[in-house]
Amino acid sequence: MPDKSSPFYLTDAQISGLLDSSRTIAVVGISDKLGRPSLTVTSYLKDHGYDVWPVNPLLKEVGHVPCYPDLLSLPGVPDLVVVFRKAADIPNVIDEAIQAKVSKVWIQEGIESPEGWEKAKSAGLSIAMNICIMKEYMRLKASGGGTLSSTKTQ
Repeated sequence: MPDKSSPFYLTDAQISGLLDSSRTIAVVGISDKLGRPSLTVTSYLKDHGYDVWPVNPLLKEVGHVPCYPDLLSLPGVPDLVVVFRKAADIPNVIDEAIQAKVSKVWIQEGIESPEGWEKAKSAGLSIAMNICIMKEYMRLKASGGGTLSSTKTQ
Protein backbone atom coordinates (compact mmCIF):
# COMPACT_ATOMS: atom_id res chain seq x y z
CA MET A 1 0.00 0.00 0.00
CA PRO A 2 1.44 3.43 -0.88
CA ASP A 3 2.63 5.47 2.10
CA LYS A 4 0.50 8.64 2.12
CA SER A 5 3.08 10.43 4.27
CA SER A 6 5.85 9.88 1.69
CA PRO A 7 6.96 12.88 -0.38
CA PHE A 8 6.78 10.46 -3.34
CA TYR A 9 3.16 9.42 -2.69
CA LEU A 10 0.96 8.69 -5.72
CA THR A 11 -2.76 8.02 -5.63
CA ASP A 12 -4.19 4.73 -6.84
CA ALA A 13 -5.50 6.58 -9.90
CA GLN A 14 -1.99 7.86 -10.72
CA ILE A 15 -0.50 4.39 -10.27
CA SER A 16 -3.22 2.83 -12.42
CA GLY A 17 -2.60 5.50 -15.04
CA LEU A 18 1.07 4.54 -15.26
CA LEU A 19 0.19 0.85 -15.54
CA ASP A 20 -2.66 1.31 -18.02
CA SER A 21 -0.80 3.67 -20.33
CA SER A 22 2.21 1.38 -20.69
CA ARG A 23 2.71 -1.56 -22.99
CA THR A 24 6.49 -1.64 -23.47
CA ILE A 25 8.67 -1.50 -20.36
CA ALA A 26 12.46 -1.16 -20.20
CA VAL A 27 13.91 -2.67 -17.02
CA VAL A 28 17.14 -0.90 -16.05
CA GLY A 29 19.39 -2.90 -13.75
CA ILE A 30 17.90 -6.28 -14.55
CA SER A 31 19.73 -9.34 -13.26
CA ASP A 32 19.86 -12.78 -14.84
CA LYS A 33 20.13 -14.47 -11.43
CA LEU A 34 17.11 -16.45 -10.26
CA GLY A 35 15.49 -15.03 -7.16
CA ARG A 36 16.62 -11.47 -7.78
CA PRO A 37 13.72 -8.98 -7.53
CA SER A 38 14.46 -7.47 -10.94
CA LEU A 39 14.13 -10.85 -12.66
CA THR A 40 11.04 -11.84 -10.67
CA VAL A 41 9.28 -8.55 -11.41
CA THR A 42 10.25 -8.66 -15.08
CA SER A 43 8.88 -12.19 -15.45
CA TYR A 44 5.66 -11.12 -13.75
CA LEU A 45 5.26 -8.13 -16.07
CA LYS A 46 5.85 -10.32 -19.15
CA ASP A 47 3.31 -12.84 -17.86
CA HIS A 48 0.76 -10.01 -17.54
CA GLY A 49 0.95 -8.70 -21.08
CA TYR A 50 3.81 -6.22 -21.10
CA ASP A 51 6.62 -6.29 -23.64
CA VAL A 52 9.85 -6.02 -21.67
CA TRP A 53 13.26 -4.77 -22.81
CA PRO A 54 16.07 -5.73 -20.37
CA VAL A 55 18.76 -3.07 -19.83
CA ASN A 56 22.10 -4.00 -18.29
CA PRO A 57 25.50 -3.28 -19.89
CA LEU A 58 26.98 -6.44 -18.33
CA LEU A 59 24.53 -8.89 -19.93
CA LYS A 60 23.99 -9.97 -23.52
CA GLU A 61 20.55 -11.53 -22.88
CA VAL A 62 18.11 -12.39 -20.14
CA GLY A 63 15.89 -15.41 -20.64
CA HIS A 64 16.67 -15.57 -24.37
CA VAL A 65 15.71 -11.90 -24.77
CA PRO A 66 18.43 -9.50 -25.98
CA CYS A 67 19.70 -7.21 -23.24
CA TYR A 68 20.58 -3.62 -24.12
CA PRO A 69 23.48 -1.68 -22.58
CA ASP A 70 21.46 1.51 -21.97
CA LEU A 71 18.19 3.26 -22.76
CA LEU A 72 19.63 4.95 -25.84
CA SER A 73 20.36 1.53 -27.40
CA LEU A 74 16.77 0.28 -27.23
CA PRO A 75 14.95 -0.47 -30.50
CA GLY A 76 12.39 2.24 -29.70
CA VAL A 77 11.11 4.44 -26.91
CA PRO A 78 9.55 2.38 -24.11
CA ASP A 79 6.29 3.52 -22.57
CA LEU A 80 7.79 3.12 -19.10
CA VAL A 81 11.23 2.58 -17.56
CA VAL A 82 11.39 0.52 -14.36
CA VAL A 83 14.62 1.03 -12.44
CA PHE A 84 16.45 -1.43 -10.17
CA ARG A 85 19.56 0.62 -9.37
CA LYS A 86 20.92 2.16 -6.19
CA ALA A 87 19.71 5.61 -5.19
CA ALA A 88 22.97 7.31 -6.16
CA ASP A 89 22.47 6.12 -9.77
CA ILE A 90 18.93 7.45 -10.15
CA PRO A 91 19.77 11.02 -11.32
CA ASN A 92 21.92 9.58 -14.13
CA VAL A 93 19.18 7.14 -15.12
CA ILE A 94 16.72 10.05 -15.22
CA ASP A 95 19.13 12.01 -17.45
CA GLU A 96 19.35 9.03 -19.79
CA ALA A 97 15.55 8.63 -19.79
CA ILE A 98 15.18 12.29 -20.73
CA GLN A 99 17.69 11.84 -23.57
CA ALA A 100 15.82 8.76 -24.76
CA LYS A 101 12.52 10.71 -24.76
CA VAL A 102 10.93 8.45 -22.15
CA SER A 103 7.88 9.99 -20.49
CA LYS A 104 7.40 7.69 -17.48
CA VAL A 105 9.83 6.27 -14.93
CA TRP A 106 9.16 3.86 -12.06
CA ILE A 107 11.82 3.59 -9.35
CA GLN A 108 11.40 0.32 -7.48
CA GLU A 109 10.60 -0.22 -3.82
CA GLY A 110 13.41 0.59 -1.41
CA ILE A 111 15.01 3.18 -3.69
CA GLU A 112 14.59 6.90 -3.04
CA SER A 113 16.33 9.80 -4.74
CA PRO A 114 14.90 13.26 -4.07
CA GLU A 115 17.32 14.63 -6.68
CA GLY A 116 16.09 12.12 -9.25
CA TRP A 117 12.46 12.87 -8.37
CA GLU A 118 12.98 16.63 -8.84
CA LYS A 119 14.94 16.12 -12.05
CA ALA A 120 12.16 13.93 -13.50
CA LYS A 121 9.39 16.31 -12.42
CA SER A 122 11.28 19.33 -13.80
CA ALA A 123 11.60 17.56 -17.15
CA GLY A 124 7.86 16.76 -17.20
CA LEU A 125 8.25 13.01 -16.64
CA SER A 126 5.67 11.02 -14.72
CA ILE A 127 7.47 9.22 -11.92
CA ALA A 128 6.74 6.63 -9.26
CA MET A 129 9.37 6.11 -6.57
CA ASN A 130 9.97 3.63 -3.74
CA ILE A 131 7.05 1.45 -4.77
CA CYS A 132 6.98 -2.02 -6.33
CA ILE A 133 5.34 -2.21 -9.75
CA MET A 134 4.54 -5.90 -9.32
CA LYS A 135 2.88 -5.41 -5.93
CA GLU A 136 0.89 -2.46 -7.25
CA TYR A 137 -0.21 -4.39 -10.32
CA MET A 138 -1.35 -7.24 -8.07
CA ARG A 139 -3.15 -4.87 -5.75
CA LEU A 140 -4.86 -2.72 -8.37
CA LYS A 141 -5.14 -4.83 -11.51
CA ALA A 142 -4.75 -8.56 -11.00
CA SER A 143 -7.55 -8.72 -8.45
CA GLY A 144 -9.79 -7.06 -11.04
CA GLY A 145 -9.50 -10.08 -13.26
CA GLY A 146 -7.03 -11.14 -15.86
CA THR A 147 -3.96 -9.94 -17.61
CA LEU A 148 -3.06 -6.53 -18.90
CA SER A 149 -4.21 -7.42 -22.40
CA SER A 150 -7.73 -8.03 -21.13
CA THR A 151 -7.86 -4.69 -19.30
CA LYS A 152 -6.08 -2.42 -21.79
CA THR A 153 -7.77 -0.54 -24.59
CA GLN A 154 -4.95 -0.26 -27.11
